Amino acid sequence: MIRRQPLAAIGLALLIVFVACAVFAPWLAPWDPAQLDLTGRLMGPSWAHWFGTDQLGRDILSRTLFGARISLVVAVSVVGLSLAVGLVAGGLAGFYGGWTDTVVNIYVTNAFLALPGILLAIAFVAFMGPGLGNVILALAISGWVGYARLVRAQVMAVKEREFVEAARALGATDLRIMTRHILPNILQPLIVQAAIGMAGAVLAEATLSFLGLGVPPPTASWGSMLNDARSHLFDSPHLVFFPAMAVMLCVLSFNFIGDALRDYLDPRTRMSAGL
Repeated sequence: MIRRQPLAAIGLALLIVFVACAVFAPWLAPWDPAQLDLTGRLMGPSWAHWFGTDQLGRDILSRTLFGARISLVVAVSVVGLSLAVGLVAGGLAGFYGGWTDTVVNIYVTNAFLALPGILLAIAFVAFMGPGLGNVILALAISGWVGYARLVRAQVMAVKEREFVEAARALGATDLRIMTRHILPNILQPLIVQAAIGMAGAVLAEATLSFLGLGVPPPTASWGSMLNDARSHLFDSPHLVFFPAMAVMLCVLSFNFIGDALRDYLDPRTRMSAGL
């Protein structure tokens, strides 16, 4: 797949870099990300500070490295929690149908879709207060609906196939049918959706942090770094450039991987591309 799709290789390489930065940030960061140095504020990139310093003299490279931790933790946690809730809700609605499908698909999911996801997340964090846990919960609350609808559609298509009917005729329980026969056959679109969903989670976390609703200071976050750099956009553009590039490249890496997985896991696309 990687040889045939260079964008997948680029996305995977970028993701490996970000994961390495997040895991080894304490050893890679040349300075303490929260260390203040008012005598060296707003310095441009130099040998001492490769990415320069911010308005409080903090090293931007160190803060960018530690910001990768927040973004990746939020991305993995939000997608994992949203996928778990979506699997349960969508699986029940698609498998049993009837009033269960009506309640989950018509009333609950439509109620969540009536509000834009980012506005729902902003309202939740504004009510509960900023913090990493609240950000993850807010984004998961607004993000599980898409997974639920995808799971529901896939379960409704798979449950009518012959191997599911055979398992039911042999006396298999509903739980066994779901976990052993249906779930393995709907994983492909879920994997693609999860990869693309991580890109959206990184962008949403940066948005909340930019609005002051993310992790509280002095914790480094790409969104809060962009917020702090607004008043120095023209006199110190490096304050904006490096965290913005980090957000852009991280989102691109997940999108490239998601697109590559979609093309690779879709049999029709593989046949047309000769993969």
